[in-house]
Amino acid sequence: MVSELTPNLLQLAYTLIFLLLVTVTGGILYLTFAEWWDRRRYEREEEPPRKSGKRR
Repeated sequence: MVSELTPNLLQLAYTLIFLLLVTVTGGILYLTFAEWWDRRRYEREEEPPRKSGKRR
């Protein structure tokens, strides 16, 4: 009974650890990308609009 249950518990533990690792890594990447994208958009709004027209 115990020998049949142990591999399942190990597989469950490995699966949970893997999912936790993927979740944490994905969260870090998402937060980094969201901050970079927000900063990029903010800098783009700060630029003065370019005037279209003839060059002198």
